[in-house]
Amino acid sequence: MARHPPDGTVEHPYSALNLRLALAIVGLVSLVVLTLVLLWYRHTALAVICGLIAMTACVDIGVIQRRRAERRRQQPGTRHSLFE
Repeated sequence: MARHPPDGTVEHPYSALNLRLALAIVGLVSLVVLTLVLLWYRHTALAVICGLIAMTACVDIGVIQRRRAERRRQQPGTRHSLFE
């Protein structure tokens, strides 16, 4: 029997959004610092790669925030823990 992954909804999210947001922010800060260090030591190619990954983290943060706003709109007054 073939298994397909469960689809996430606002009521039952596929991932813990608050934890995912925290990890994305940590990743973004780390990558920005690493990019600046690599630029300081003139490793341009690696700095560009790290910068692109940092931009991906920015997009991920935006998607997470959009999903959290949708969840708040559909479930007003509900508090969610970090790990949901």
